[in-house]
Amino acid sequence: MARILSAILLALLVVMPAGLQAAPLTVPPGNRNAEQPPVPGASVRRTKAGKTTFDVKYEKVRDLLASDKRLMSKIRSTASAYGIDPIHMIGAIVGEHTYNVDAYDNLQSYYVKAASYAGNSFRFSYKGENVEDFVDRPEFAECAGKSDSYTLWTCREDVWNSVFRGHSVGGKSYPDNRFSAVFFQPFYAGQTFGLGQINPLTALMMSDLVAEKSGYDRLDETDAAGVYKAIMDPDISLAFMAAVIRKSIDDYRSIAGMDISKNPGITATLFNIGSSRQRAQALARRNAGAGSPVWPEENYYGWLVNDRLEELEKLL
Repeated sequence: MARILSAILLALLVVMPAGLQAAPLTVPPGNRNAEQPPVPGASVRRTKAGKTTFDVKYEKVRDLLASDKRLMSKIRSTASAYGIDPIHMIGAIVGEHTYNVDAYDNLQSYYVKAASYAGNSFRFSYKGENVEDFVDRPEFAECAGKSDSYTLWTCREDVWNSVFRGHSVGGKSYPDNRFSAVFFQPFYAGQTFGLGQINPLTALMMSDLVAEKSGYDRLDETDAAGVYKAIMDPDISLAFMAAVIRKSIDDYRSIAGMDISKNPGITATLFNIGSSRQRAQALARRNAGAGSPVWPEENYYGWLVNDRLEELEKLL
């Protein structure tokens, strides 16, 4: 009997997913880099053009968070709904408004900006081809059976990268650029919006999770105005921020076998650079057969969050 039980247990270990065979490794707190990694030139130029500095922008968003009790209450309640520590949301907001955009002086300004987009007519397309027609091409057939918005749009992004990006397909050439920049930026490439600085493709990916956790309507790629309303409205945008962070934590746990929930610099980095599933897969490959753990590293954006963590935690 003992031998039979042992055989059964061995068989279970063989077929059990790697992530379930052992508890995930907790990524140590703090930064892996002693000095801040280089800030991209585009961010440096944007900040200089605004006649400001990263320190000034950091202090401005920090002071906004410190002074707006209503916003902080929204952040805490949203984080709780998604089962994450609110410091992760604080880190993402601070990183975005330090390196990518200037913070408005108060939360009401974000609502006013969101209202200014209401009723605008625009669509997601590239050179006259709507994205809903584009993803109906046979090259995307493998994505048709995906059951939720995250796996569906992640699959479509993978197909874009492998088949279309920088290539000519069917006599039409496509730029060597991100799917989100080519098809999902009706104003200009690289633009993100609102308090959470969510891009439209990310919002579409997170639509099902946000509908489940927060009760907001699911988004549709044929309704570009509806997508922009979601990422511009501060209340809804916070839900999408939390969903992005929740998904990155889940991806690293299930794919790379690592718990990043205690390191806000890593979640901020992933919020900034995106593609948490693909990055978790790459980290898992690097760790395969490694003698000691290869930890994920923060970028310039996440490095700031960890470096100022004690100060940021006081906001909560």
